[in-house]
Amino acid sequence: MSASLEIPESMRCSVLRAAGELEVQQRAVPRPGPREVLVRVGAVGTCGSDVHYYRHGRIGGFVVREPLVLGHEPSGRIVAVGPGVDAGRIGQRVSLEPGVPCRRCRHCHAGSYNLCPDIVFFATPPVDGAFAEYVTIADDFAHPVPEHVSDDAAALLEPLSVAIWAHHKAGTGIGSRVLVAGAGPIGLLVAQVAAVQGAAEILVSDPDPARRELARTFGATAVLDPAADAAPEVDAFVDCSGAPPAVLAGLRAVRPGGTVVLVGMGADEMTLPVAALQSREIVLTGTFRYANTWPTAVRLAASGAVDLDRLVTGHVDLEHVGDALSPDPAQVKVMVRP
Repeated sequence: MSASLEIPESMRCSVLRAAGELEVQQRAVPRPGPREVLVRVGAVGTCGSDVHYYRHGRIGGFVVREPLVLGHEPSGRIVAVGPGVDAGRIGQRVSLEPGVPCRRCRHCHAGSYNLCPDIVFFATPPVDGAFAEYVTIADDFAHPVPEHVSDDAAALLEPLSVAIWAHHKAGTGIGSRVLVAGAGPIGLLVAQVAAVQGAAEILVSDPDPARRELARTFGATAVLDPAADAAPEVDAFVDCSGAPPAVLAGLRAVRPGGTVVLVGMGADEMTLPVAALQSREIVLTGTFRYANTWPTAVRLAASGAVDLDRLVTGHVDLEHVGDALSPDPAQVKVMVRP
């Protein structure tokens, strides 16, 4: 390390040994390589993918075959830098963009580095994540945040980036009418970003009454019970539920020439009304993480245009990560504080 604060030799981390089995272990503190920084982790958000790995040991083709540290929504403070990094960054508070691409493939050169086939992404087997006291990352993927942005909010720039990217794909703008399915953390952030972008109507659909009422406080102009309410015609539909019935209902609500964006992780396959897609020229697309979103996310959080702290409903330490990964409908976002 070319420069550093005082750093211990070992650290604690929460390790997924097998589905449903977590263990706090001692590991050596990693050392930053060239153009890398070492970050003392302040907060890490828990995500649906962490829950899925914890419960099932896999997501699609990503299989946990050896012990894995989960957690890909981290913030913290730089405590050491590797060769080639300005030592002046030591002490800087940062939000970590958890996927570092190869920078050489056609997708990276085109700016779509989220599609890089060789991206190294936290908590995606076999890459360890951030449920640990320290992590290293490429220096340009440790984004500075103002001191008034909390550790929790800095960590939640990651799900905020998911919402920003979803709207980028949806083409949301001033006057748009947007339908969002699912009032979990991502759906609530999609609603908030829609409001920031000037959407005229923001409809949020969720089967849980409490979540629907929460959505009203996050920018929804109207809420829908999917079992009882039909959605009006909308310009864009963003699915954050992953539920096939929600996808089909939302697709039918989109106007001719509108856009459907699939964000939620659900069934690997589903039957879609191809004739309606073709005859109404509906654009149907997925999202895979994000690209070039952190500068916007930092500005939105720092200005107060989005309220990330209000998503947080609980905190746990490394010894209780399993509690955070056991779904509780009353919780919105549980943060790990290593």
